[in-house]
Amino acid sequence: MTHPSVTRLTHLVPPPEDRPAAPDWQQVEAALETALPDDYKQLVEAYGGGVFDETIWLLEPGCVDTDYDLVAQTSERAAELAELWGSGEPKPTEVESPDAARLIPWAYVEGSGAYLYWLARPDQAPAEWSVMLNEGRGPAWERHPQGCADFVVGILTGEIQSFYFDDFPPPSHAFDPNSEIL
Repeated sequence: MTHPSVTRLTHLVPPPEDRPAAPDWQQVEAALETALPDDYKQLVEAYGGGVFDETIWLLEPGCVDTDYDLVAQTSERAAELAELWGSGEPKPTEVESPDAARLIPWAYVEGSGAYLYWLARPDQAPAEWSVMLNEGRGPAWERHPQGCADFVVGILTGEIQSFYFDDFPPPSHAFDPNSEIL
C-alpha cells in the first residue's frame, strides 16, 4: 500500500516518466545495518534520486555521485558528526541518550550544507522515525515528528515551518532527477 504522503506528493509534483529501477533494498539495508522506512523506499521508487524545487535533494542508494548516494553519505556524515562532536560541538540531546539512537541522512538541502536525517532509535520501527535537520554549518538542529515523505510534503505545501525553509512554499513545484543533472 502506498504511503498517503507519497500519493499526495505525486499529485503535487509528478514523478519523472522514466523511473529508475528500484534499488536492491535488501542489499541497501544490509549495508546500512538497518531496515529503512517504507515511505522513503516508495519515494525513491517513484522519483529516484534528485531534487525537489531545486532545494531538497533526495539521496538514493547507488547514485553515481557519492555526494548524493544514501549509503556513502551515511558513512561520511557519521564520520563528520563524530569529528564535530569530538571537537566540542554540542551533540543533539536526542542522540546523547544511552539507547544507541543514530542519525541516518536521507536528503541534502541544496546550497546550505544542511542535511535531513532520520532519528533512528533501536526501539522504534523505521516508520516511527522522526526527521532531524542539521544546519550544516553550525550546531543548530531542528526535530520534526514526521517521517520523510510527510516532511517533504509539509515543506512543499507550507504546512511545516522551518527556519531553513523560510521561502517555502514556492508558487509551483518541480522534481529534477539525477539522471538529468549528474
